[in-house]
Amino acid sequence: MGFDLNQLIYFAPAFVIAIAVHEASHALSATLLGDPSPRAAGRLSLNPLRHLDPLGTITLFLVGFGWGKPVYVNPAHFRVPWRTGMAITSFAGPLSNLVTASLVGMALRFFLFPAVVPWLLASSGMSGSVITYSVKLLGIVVYINVLLAIFNLIPLPPLDGFSVLMGLLPSKLAARIAPLAQYGPGILLLLFFVPFVLHVNLIGGVILPPIEATTRVILGQSLARVLLGM
Repeated sequence: MGFDLNQLIYFAPAFVIAIAVHEASHALSATLLGDPSPRAAGRLSLNPLRHLDPLGTITLFLVGFGWGKPVYVNPAHFRVPWRTGMAITSFAGPLSNLVTASLVGMALRFFLFPAVVPWLLASSGMSGSVITYSVKLLGIVVYINVLLAIFNLIPLPPLDGFSVLMGLLPSKLAARIAPLAQYGPGILLLLFFVPFVLHVNLIGGVILPPIEATTRVILGQSLARVLLGM
């Protein structure tokens, strides 16, 4: 599924929902592990305004790609070893997106879509447009949550996958690769610019197949084709 600026009315609210779930889950996980920092910063909330990054929001509307405000955590407060706590907290974000995608997808696939099909066939004008928009928006909510989950599991800093990897590796090996964190944002930006220079989509080529496959599993092949053109 390619992003089209004409789909911004679907993409933007779906992104806002996914970011709010993602960042709130980081905050909840850290809080449950004993860190009071997310609650003190007001991040233990599903209110999107608490989690949207100003620059990330602007770029979302300009180029169709954005990001949320990272949740500050202090691993010194964790009741578990700090690397384990950071891995759990980091994994909570992508996991919450997959759970959200699955719940919305199952509701859409087995209950909402079959129920609204008769309405769509009988409706026209504004009522039909509202129903069509709502159903397609939910389909894109599924897609964006899957995208955010899989993208963030790439083991590159500053993505969640790097912290998860650090928590799984033996301590000596983790200490050796820890310095990569300072170069992570630069590497990530480089990978995003490669397609424009070399016309080779490195990130997309790796993550788009599992994103689309996961979305088709959640929605079902026919519904994914109808709503997302997959």
